[in-house]
Amino acid sequence: MKHFITLADLPNFKQTLDLAMDLKKNPTKSYGLGKDKTLGLLFFNPSLRTRLSTQKAAQNLGLPTMVMNFSQESWALEFEDGTKMSGLRSEHVKEAAAVVSQYCDMVAIRAFASLSDKEKDEAETVLRSFAKYASIPIINMESATAHPLQALADAITIEEFKPKYKPKVVLSWAPHPKALPHAVGNSFTQMMKHMDADFIIAHPEGYALNPIITEGIECITDQEKAIKGADFIYTKNWCSYDHYGQILKTDDQWMITPDKMELTNNGKFMHCLPIRRNIVATDGVLDSARSLVIQQSQNRIYSAQAVLKQLLENG
Repeated sequence: MKHFITLADLPNFKQTLDLAMDLKKNPTKSYGLGKDKTLGLLFFNPSLRTRLSTQKAAQNLGLPTMVMNFSQESWALEFEDGTKMSGLRSEHVKEAAAVVSQYCDMVAIRAFASLSDKEKDEAETVLRSFAKYASIPIINMESATAHPLQALADAITIEEFKPKYKPKVVLSWAPHPKALPHAVGNSFTQMMKHMDADFIIAHPEGYALNPIITEGIECITDQEKAIKGADFIYTKNWCSYDHYGQILKTDDQWMITPDKMELTNNGKFMHCLPIRRNIVATDGVLDSARSLVIQQSQNRIYSAQAVLKQLLENG
């Protein structure tokens, strides 16, 4: 594994999942693996769980970290080649990536979608530019179209709480006051293709995810039909894909409520956080024993640690 930009970069998903769950049992058993190495963490967007869990994962491996928030602490970067840099962008990614490669042995990057240009967002300009010009491994801490560390943590959570039979897992769109990216929905869908489960996506008309990613997955526009008998409901907002970046629906009909949870098979509630209470899901759902959102956040440590460990072992 040269980089970890999407789940497809993993040499073996099942082995990585097993590794993460094994690391959770004894988080510091590989302490020292990161000796004399440094992990850089570059944030172009805000973070709570991703920053702290990745730092904790690195600490468990004895791997020092250096953190930079590009929105506040760095020169604005230019990513286009051949451009005349006469505007606000003071440094080109060619030099920035080369410099970071001198200071760090790996670099993890968080850079959200613009939601204004689908073609540019899907090109993953920030991560792919660093991968092109850096000489060290690149790790995705959420990009324009993917959040693989979150998806791996979600897989750990499902494995921990799944019933003895093949579970039914539902990814349901949820309302939100502003347009949000597709990254979590995309990576969760890609992750579920590796899991032994019945998987279905529910969303209103006009909110289908990228059809390339959802190929082979049942997608319906009836939320209550989808969640009936479900063992897990994973809810997340995303903007329209066909009408990219737009909000087409704003009412609360798709909010997860205790009444909807009663349609499930004693199902568990999942969300990546942060969550808008009483918009995405009610207090009654989030504060119930069936909510796994805190367990998911803990598992972010071990998803990151499993990826870091493999990259360190690969040299």
